[in-house]
Amino acid sequence: MSKFLSQRHSTLKAYVPGEQPADMQYIKLNTNESPYPPPHSVISSVTADEIEKLRLYPNPDGTMLIKKIAENYGIHPENIIIGNGSDELLAFAFLAFCDAERSVAFPDITYGFYPVYAELYGIPYEQIPLRDDFSVDISDYIDAGRNIVLANPNAPTGIALTLSEIELIAQSNPEYIVLIDEAYIDFGAQSAIPLTQEYDNLIVLHTYSKSRSMAGARMAYAIGSAPLIEDMNTMKYSFNPYNVNRLTQTMSLAALNEEAYFNEKRREIIETRQYTVSQLKELGFTMTDSKANFIFARHPKFSGASLYMQLKEKGILVRQWNKPRISDYIRVTIGTPAQMDAFLNTISEILEGK
Repeated sequence: MSKFLSQRHSTLKAYVPGEQPADMQYIKLNTNESPYPPPHSVISSVTADEIEKLRLYPNPDGTMLIKKIAENYGIHPENIIIGNGSDELLAFAFLAFCDAERSVAFPDITYGFYPVYAELYGIPYEQIPLRDDFSVDISDYIDAGRNIVLANPNAPTGIALTLSEIELIAQSNPEYIVLIDEAYIDFGAQSAIPLTQEYDNLIVLHTYSKSRSMAGARMAYAIGSAPLIEDMNTMKYSFNPYNVNRLTQTMSLAALNEEAYFNEKRREIIETRQYTVSQLKELGFTMTDSKANFIFARHPKFSGASLYMQLKEKGILVRQWNKPRISDYIRVTIGTPAQMDAFLNTISEILEGK
């Protein structure tokens, strides 16, 4: 660090994203991207005319895109804000609703950006331990007396809460924000978006990065009561009014007309996940009950670090954390059937000592 870094941030530990190495060709199963491209209509929406318009600023309100999202959910445009990925919307929420007097709670094993934002903005936070099976004990969040952030399904475990459990949490904390990060919701869990019409303290985040094959476009949206969205927009317009670029808005609008395509790809990913789980069980692995586009697995005879390194040496990237309770696990993104067969064959070779 430089001598000019502020004292406030001198101990900040930044979020570490999944590897994007360029030293060789890998089968990338480490960052939960979709293995399938977006449909042709999304790609072709970026016309020469749209590219020529790059000389102009994008619509800061995302008016057409937000209107279409609202129509799809049967809600009002004022219930939606768009962002440059869900990380940005998380940042707006932490800024808008948390401070030294209004702390935040989230699980001890979850998406790594939550504690980073809390530290970055000087927000007191509590990391509540998951159960031994890595599930959330909702009693820890009933009448919590602070803001709550939950990834559902959780990452990196893939375990999902039910809609009734989320409702109990929102219902019991009427004076505090409950934010549900639904990055992986489309792979087997039930969205809490309908509850945002009943509970004015509930915010739900969705991203285009996973189930809509557009991680590189950086697009997400949050849904909540109009006053909550107004507060988040205050943060946005105090930080970067033009936060979602023209081409991303264009492609995201086109993607909203392709639900049949995305639903089919989600179905294929779920089927491939189920197949991969069954094969890993035969090889002696144990796994959480993932409702996401990844699996969280361990083998009794191999450390997570050993599996990660041996897979990488053989051209396959997965994710592993050197952290208490989860260091022996690897998180494996679900790829195409061919990619998962390659992964399974390689894992088999490793287990056999080849």
